[in-house]
Amino acid sequence: MSYQALYRAWRPDTFSQIVGQDAVVKTLRHQVETGRIAHAYLFCGTRGTGKTTAAKVLSRAINCLHPVDGDPCGECDVCVQLKKENSMDVIEIDAASNNGVDEIRDLREKVKYPPAVAKYKVYIIDEVHMLSTGAFNALLKTLEEPPAHAVFILATTEPQRLPATILSRCQRFDFKRLSVETIVERMMVVLGGIGRVAADDALHEIARAAEGAMRDALSILDVCLSYTDGEVDLPLVRDVLGTAGREFLFEFADALIGGDAREALVQIDALSRRGLDAQVFAREIAEHLRALLLAQTVGAAAEELLECTPEDAARYQEQAKTAGREQLFRLMELFMRVEPDVKWAANPRALLELTAVRACHPENEKDAALAERVGRLETLVERGVPAAPGPAPEKEKPKAPAPEKARPRAEKPAPAPAGDAPPQYLQAVEALSKENPSLRAALAGMKFAGFDGAVVTAEFPRKQMMFMKMLERKQDKLNAAIAEAFGTPVKLAMRLEGDGAAAAAPTAAQARRVIEQSYDVFGRENIDLTD
Repeated sequence: MSYQALYRAWRPDTFSQIVGQDAVVKTLRHQVETGRIAHAYLFCGTRGTGKTTAAKVLSRAINCLHPVDGDPCGECDVCVQLKKENSMDVIEIDAASNNGVDEIRDLREKVKYPPAVAKYKVYIIDEVHMLSTGAFNALLKTLEEPPAHAVFILATTEPQRLPATILSRCQRFDFKRLSVETIVERMMVVLGGIGRVAADDALHEIARAAEGAMRDALSILDVCLSYTDGEVDLPLVRDVLGTAGREFLFEFADALIGGDAREALVQIDALSRRGLDAQVFAREIAEHLRALLLAQTVGAAAEELLECTPEDAARYQEQAKTAGREQLFRLMELFMRVEPDVKWAANPRALLELTAVRACHPENEKDAALAERVGRLETLVERGVPAAPGPAPEKEKPKAPAPEKARPRAEKPAPAPAGDAPPQYLQAVEALSKENPSLRAALAGMKFAGFDGAVVTAEFPRKQMMFMKMLERKQDKLNAAIAEAFGTPVKLAMRLEGDGAAAAAPTAAQARRVIEQSYDVFGRENIDLTD
């Protein structure tokens, strides 16, 4: 027979061999012993936690001729036939590739026929959340009132995607992630069965990388065993996984906590030369910082929470003493946020370096935040901050209403000098801030610089050029708000402070507008144009 992957060759055959799912196993085994077999089961949980394995064992257990304590005997004719996985009485369906209405209709027709040899006809539908809406609707009636000989076992990693009508018709079992120690113990059993050895720290590294999935752990172990004929040690596992290693993480964390940006960049360069994945490293350093935070918070209980050795727990506590809690909060948040971005970045290394430098120089972030707050306060002062309300004045007798004056005809807004913001401008900025809260900080940094009758000019401090660029992308919306506030087709022009100093002289267009306005006011015959 050709070689089988470890996770297939060592798939449990009985409930007793399933590890880490005690509650599920106990319930299913008791149902088999008492004969209280449900017509539909729903197995939920993350990948590699034993959902399909439990479904196969259950299908054999309920059909076994001589079950032992709820487990299939593995020796009767039915068990032997089901073990070969060629029985017509246990049908496995991959819903990812058979997700249409036609496939479910075909299932509905076949489910009517009794089993050929076994007591129950079992349908195992894997990744059931991939079924289409029409397929779910077609399955409903059959799932609610199946024939007495039919049992459905649905498995999914995303139960939230299943309709409530399906969920209510099934007995639900949730499979939890496996602990590091549980995975290590199972790998030691596998290694003993095949006559191979591995270092304890190497097995723990594999178990942590598997993130609670037994199948992932056995797949990684399979690759490591193919790497060498000798003992599987920690450096070998790290080469296979492409991880930085515990020692490297401690050194990098020392650089971050100490604010040594140079050392952090040197270590990132070493990481890159080794060909390690930047996203994997970002995830590792975020996990390391989490470990420091836990060690600082819970002290001696860190060993149990982190599922690590006493030596590692002591080292985490020692390093955690060198950092403040707020610093760990900030560092952990930085690398957790950057991890998904690194995956899609055009230059992952540059993004990782940028994050490391930011982590080592928190004062720059404080300066930027302070500058933004100062800019907002300056803008409020220029606009005039309303005074605190004083005591309410005594009520006076109402006076006779004054005769209403005739409203003057709307006139074109007069030009305003720099620093004297017209009310229409303030009205437009206020309306934009309310309509677009995301632009509020950028608008707060914008200062009125002048109005020539057709164009409103606004300035930004040079350190807030980013805000100006942000608003330039919304130029059409800004122009519309300004024009609406002024009642005429006025536009908004933005510039950095100092850029308009050399352009103090009026343009030809501005000069022509001034001349035309002078003609209207004084009369053309009363004006003599000279150089």
